[in-house]
Amino acid sequence: MLFRISLLFALFFTFSDASPLQEAIDNAEAGSIIRLDPGVYKGRLTINKPIKIEGKSKGVIIDGEGEGTVITIRSSYVTLKNLTITNSGARHENLDAAISIADAKQCEISDNAITDCLFGIDMQMVNNSIIRNNTITSKGYDLGLRGDGLRLWYSNDNLVQKNSLIRSRDMVVWYSHGNRIEENFGEHNRYSLHFMYAGKNYVHNNKYQYNSVGIFFMYSQDTIATGNVIKSSLGATGMGIGLKDVSNFTIKDNTILYNAQGIYIDRSPFEPDTHNYIENNRILYNAEALHFHSLSENNVLKDNTLLGNIEDIVNDSRGSKTDDNDFEGNYWDSYAGFDRDGDNIGDTPHRVYQYADKLWLYNPEVKFFYGSPVISLLNFLAKLAPFSEPVFLLEDAKPRLREKG
Repeated sequence: MLFRISLLFALFFTFSDASPLQEAIDNAEAGSIIRLDPGVYKGRLTINKPIKIEGKSKGVIIDGEGEGTVITIRSSYVTLKNLTITNSGARHENLDAAISIADAKQCEISDNAITDCLFGIDMQMVNNSIIRNNTITSKGYDLGLRGDGLRLWYSNDNLVQKNSLIRSRDMVVWYSHGNRIEENFGEHNRYSLHFMYAGKNYVHNNKYQYNSVGIFFMYSQDTIATGNVIKSSLGATGMGIGLKDVSNFTIKDNTILYNAQGIYIDRSPFEPDTHNYIENNRILYNAEALHFHSLSENNVLKDNTLLGNIEDIVNDSRGSKTDDNDFEGNYWDSYAGFDRDGDNIGDTPHRVYQYADKLWLYNPEVKFFYGSPVISLLNFLAKLAPFSEPVFLLEDAKPRLREKG
């Protein structure tokens, strides 16, 4: 259970350099509050007892002076609030960060601004803690050389809420379970949210834009992603939501638009006799709405809206068995049929085939010409008079004629 710690008494300090601040931390009794006046305080602080450090107002700056981690926490029940934490070291092998927390529980990091730090908040074996309303940016390096804005490693049952990660690298959730990740914002990152070997997480109402990938789930299970908006993932392979080797997932009520690939599905579900449920999502104006790679069957795709996409379904692997997934009640703007009884269900099933013009799926060099007049003409001719047997991809037996209101 997440809760705020009860503090015993308060100490009030104003400092002009680092040594008195570290000394004050060392001398304070467990449960103390240290409130700081605006000013610059030398960083590379170590906190090894329950304590709260809070800025009285804006302008409280903890400066790491370009070396190491600015604040290291090795205790439970620590709170950092209303601080600007800046100028960490730049050593990836040392995970130089604004804040490093390890082997702790029931900490709170809230209302802070993190700037010019290689890694933002690094959490290792941290449980039942709150990370809320922080703004995090990395150093001004190329994308792959930045550190991660927020890292959860073997960290469970945390609340990560209303944080902004801008021009960082990734937010990663690895080997971490039961976390609630909601109302966060990510922009100009690589992976705004990346899961690996993680389960029972809840991903809700986040907004991610102008990243290479919005949300990518790998080797994970039992997770719900709902109400998220992922748009404008950058590059020829920019991805909204990716599923690789994941099982028992629910992807519901998300809006995915203006990406190269809307939802990417690779060997998912992975565990036998499990399903993934992809329901009531709005998949709009992507180059590819649904991209299937490798063997992917037993997904349930129901009540989704596919509108304005160049390709509704892409199958880049001849063995992926796209038709072994359950499609029902989706709205396809490419559906060619009628609704004579007015029940909003097409009178005939919606079937999707892969024609000979899809050579670019297996030869990336051909994709250079994708969208050109020549390929468009080939596409038209292949559908008008196929010169080879098309590959059947899927059938939606009950396609909707109108979007859900």
